[in-house]
Amino acid sequence: MLIGCFLFTSGFTYQLALPGRKISFPEDHFSHPDFKTEWWYYTGHLKTESGRLYGYQVTFFRFGLRDRQKRESKDRPVLFTDLYMAHFALSDIERKKFLFRERINRGYSNRAGAATDRYLVWNEDWKVEGDEKLHRIEIADRSASLKLRLAPLKAPILHGENGLSRKGEGEGRASYYYSITRMKTEGELTMGGKREKVTGLSWMDHEFGSNQLGEDQVGWDWFSIQLDNDTEIMLYLMRRQDGSADPYSSGTLVYANGTTKKLALTAFRIEVLERWKSPKSGGFYPIKWKVTLPEQRIDLDIDPVFNAQELITNRSTRVTYWEGAVRVSGMVRGKPIAGRGYVEMTGYVEKLRL
Repeated sequence: MLIGCFLFTSGFTYQLALPGRKISFPEDHFSHPDFKTEWWYYTGHLKTESGRLYGYQVTFFRFGLRDRQKRESKDRPVLFTDLYMAHFALSDIERKKFLFRERINRGYSNRAGAATDRYLVWNEDWKVEGDEKLHRIEIADRSASLKLRLAPLKAPILHGENGLSRKGEGEGRASYYYSITRMKTEGELTMGGKREKVTGLSWMDHEFGSNQLGEDQVGWDWFSIQLDNDTEIMLYLMRRQDGSADPYSSGTLVYANGTTKKLALTAFRIEVLERWKSPKSGGFYPIKWKVTLPEQRIDLDIDPVFNAQELITNRSTRVTYWEGAVRVSGMVRGKPIAGRGYVEMTGYVEKLRL
């Protein structure tokens, strides 16, 4: 990353994610430059008019640098205060091919940025924008282009305590975190010069904070699950160096009517059934899971659409992680259920450093 050149300190201190802040919309879709890290994250499942199936991921990152710069003066103006990074991944399910692209830009000369007065985040000609009724994604790449319109089918839901998602022990070891867990999706996908209309279902996350991970935490496993009975589940495990899950790991169950139930670590179980070793990074990832919510009588099997959905981001965030589309099957209160989802796993090649 380009942050290594900033060895100075300044009087600026980023805010911490603490109790008491009220999340409101549409304002909290906008950028929060007083927090050090922030990301807007979309995953989804698409079907083309010819019947081909794809998973997709689009993520925009902002990383604050104001605390690493000298104070602005007439002789030494601050050229930029943030780095902006973006990831785009496409999983071709039939061909088991994984396409990944990344970008990084300093936040000046209008090459990349995130607005504070409206929902607009961009990195060159990649962008996401919108309002409470419709989000729009545009990704242009030499190998694939994606234009999507996403309409929320449920209101945003707040994770943790009123949107404060604790990640570990200590003040500020948290983020403000909300999701739109079900978004009707339509648009166009261009692959190899062929453009097709697509329809599908998406999930949106937005997080911002300044001090999430502790020294004993190496990474996380995150699950987003959309079941065919119009319920959704978000789960995350914060993994510690000894392999155990941090007690602050948690989740959220979203009912069909949009109401939610917070899930403490004791309310769910995630059992690893199989593992996969990446031939590119050497990372040894869980790759098949059994997810159980005993109180809700939910038992689910989670399987990737294919194994090789790993992102090696040497040109942007410099984090190697697995992020992939998964299939979901199982039982809910004694009745068969199916669904779809996405899984993200970090810290399996080296300790995650935001």
